[in-house]
Amino acid sequence: MSSTHTLKRQIGIVGAIALGLGSIIGAGVFVSIGIATGIAGSAVLIAIALAAGVAICNGLNSAQLAASHPVSGGTYEYGYRYLNPQLGFTAGWMFLLAKSASAATSALGFAGYLLNVLGIENRALLVPIAFSAIVVLTLVVLGGIRRSNIVSLIIVSITLLSLLFFVIAGFPIVLSNQFANFTPFFNSDQPIQAVLQATALMFVAYTGYGRIATMGEEVREPQRTIPRAIIVTLAITMLLYISVAFVGIGVVDATVLGNVTNRQVAPLEVAARSFAIPGSNLVLAIGAMTATLGVLLNLILGLSRVLFAMGRRRDMPGIVAQLAGSDASPNVAIVVMGIAIALLVLIGDVRVTWSFSAFSVLVYYAITNWAALRISERDRLYPKSIAWIGLFACLFLAFWVERQVWLMGLGLILVGLLWQALLRQLNQVT
Repeated sequence: MSSTHTLKRQIGIVGAIALGLGSIIGAGVFVSIGIATGIAGSAVLIAIALAAGVAICNGLNSAQLAASHPVSGGTYEYGYRYLNPQLGFTAGWMFLLAKSASAATSALGFAGYLLNVLGIENRALLVPIAFSAIVVLTLVVLGGIRRSNIVSLIIVSITLLSLLFFVIAGFPIVLSNQFANFTPFFNSDQPIQAVLQATALMFVAYTGYGRIATMGEEVREPQRTIPRAIIVTLAITMLLYISVAFVGIGVVDATVLGNVTNRQVAPLEVAARSFAIPGSNLVLAIGAMTATLGVLLNLILGLSRVLFAMGRRRDMPGIVAQLAGSDASPNVAIVVMGIAIALLVLIGDVRVTWSFSAFSVLVYYAITNWAALRISERDRLYPKSIAWIGLFACLFLAFWVERQVWLMGLGLILVGLLWQALLRQLNQVT
């Protein structure tokens, strides 16, 4: 591989964990918990636990793949190496679709919390504010990986402090309510279906750890750093999600939490208004805004690296594989992904963007697990059974999102494969 198409290794263990946490703790905890609660009620706690189990399997498989093949592109590159070009391309294509939708959700989440803090009820401002956030953070990412990593670390620190405040301040209220808000535990006539759909949506909220793998070409000592960073990131996230969901439901009940998400995209800030501590909702809103911005920042980073890798293989126009500056930054890929996310923001509905992201990312991680099955026994870090569990769980959950969403997803996979075939023919001609 030419040095002009190789990224520099600049990220250590702390930076990798910060990237993972910054990519996970955002729309997942501040928005999607509310969406999933609206579907499954208090039983969302089961969904969070199930999603965590699937994420652990996928995280371990991603870790061993990234350790054995540490290049930018994540499962796109693993699919090419261990499976075939069509599955590799499908992984990259679905990652771009899934995470662009997640980034749009994060931008809309930021806008929703900001409007709540300012006391503005005009929802027409949601899209313009989200659009502005994307422009600003795209410019930050264009400044290089080091600057982006520093901003990410600051954002993660503020977010974690606000969530710890939410859990500590809210837990006494849950106790004083004597857990009354957890009954009925199931709020659906079809509880199993509701929990499975909520699990699919919550799984997406864990998948930011994949950003560590997609940045694999820029991580120092990848065989040691990547697995540790992914495992630590997932452990912190699981504890946090369960604690936040427990307190949120215990304070305002599941129905309120779900309804607020659909209307205002700011469930935890509304829950924090019930705290006896003045300014609690402001603390949560600030944490939510930094978190959603952090996810948006890290998604632009990760998406640009996958697009860069696809351009390097000529699965995308070669111009997106160009590097610029002393940091060898894929600036063209960054700008293209910023534009794509901004266009998805125009949908303006977090439930639609998040559901589409759920299907796409489950397909992506199904291919991740499939690739992990092909790792030689000599290079294998974890039992093969973990890859089988992850593969089955991802394929099973993918079809529990809304029917129209997974039908659209299957259609877009076909479109992507046709694009790959056309581009390859054009490359052969030229």
